Amino acid sequence: MNNKQAILVWDAPTRAFHWLLVISFFGAWLTSESERLQMIHYAFGYSAVALVLFRLIWGFIGTKYARFYQFIKGPNEMIKHAKGLFNGHQHITPGHNPVGGIVMVGLMLMILLIGLTGYLGVKEFLGNFMNEAHETIASLALALVIIHIAAAVIMSLLQNENLVRAMINGKKKGLPEQAIRFPQYLIGFLLLLAWAYSFYIIVSGAVPALTQ
Repeated sequence: MNNKQAILVWDAPTRAFHWLLVISFFGAWLTSESERLQMIHYAFGYSAVALVLFRLIWGFIGTKYARFYQFIKGPNEMIKHAKGLFNGHQHITPGHNPVGGIVMVGLMLMILLIGLTGYLGVKEFLGNFMNEAHETIASLALALVIIHIAAAVIMSLLQNENLVRAMINGKKKGLPEQAIRFPQYLIGFLLLLAWAYSFYIIVSGAVPALTQ
């Protein structure tokens, strides 16, 4: 354990996804009640959905710690991890722990549902029901985001490691052989461009089928 050092864990696409999703989610939330900013709200919402779709693909073809198999575990592993927080035997894999991983997946699914209900609300499917469902799921997602933030702060204290900074520079404590080799900067940059483009085409009204 004394050989632990700062190693690269999070590749550039994973980090770009995380922070762009933060921007998209809170941007959509802050513009949700303004008719004047309606197109910006749509742009944030649909670009968030596009990010999640990318992350679902990256969860199968990305680098080691970005892949779902690394952190999606069964109930037994989740309970074991939760108990470990109290008895000092914490999850030692540098990537997501089993509980944090399932919360992340749940949040992504919620964002897809928010996007779907938002689209169906625009199309006035089932009257006002979809709009109400859209707002309800968005509120549940916000609650989950708050729990996620609180958990990140608590785990940072328990592990004596800044997890927010780790999602910025990609580095966490671990053994040299646990590090990923390729940061995938090009894919991360392309994801940023794709997000910006998707935001632009929605806010400019170039895809009226999604906003009218």
